[in-house]
Amino acid sequence: MSICTHKDMDVWQKSMDLVSSIYLITKTFPKDETYTLTNQMRRAAISVPSNIAEGRAKRTTRDFMRFINIASGSIAELETQLIIGERLGYMSQEQSQSLLEIVDHVGRMLNKLHASLERKLISNP
Repeated sequence: MSICTHKDMDVWQKSMDLVSSIYLITKTFPKDETYTLTNQMRRAAISVPSNIAEGRAKRTTRDFMRFINIASGSIAELETQLIIGERLGYMSQEQSQSLLEIVDHVGRMLNKLHASLERKLISNP
C-alpha cells in the first residue's frame, strides 16, 4: 500500500500520540508555567506533526525535506524542554524517561524519512 497522505505515515501518527502525551503531562505543571515552559513544550510538540503534514503536502521532495528538518528541530527542542521539566521537579524521572523514549523514536523516524527523501532526490534529480 502506498502512502497517500500525511495521516497514513507512521511518523505522523506517532508524533500525534506524542502531542497528546505532552498535553497530559503539562496539565500537571505549576500554573505559573502556563505561558512559559508549558506553552513552549506544547508548541514544540504540535510543530512536529504539523510540519510533517505541511511538508507532505508540498510539491517537491526538497520542500518536504525542509519541513522534515524543521520537525527534527522541534523534536530536539522538546527533548531539551523535557529535561528542563524534570530538573525543575515538574515531572518524575520515570515520566520524563518515558516521554524521552518516544521523542527519541520519533526523532529516529524523522531521520530515516529524511534519508529516504535524500536518496529519492539523488536518484531522481
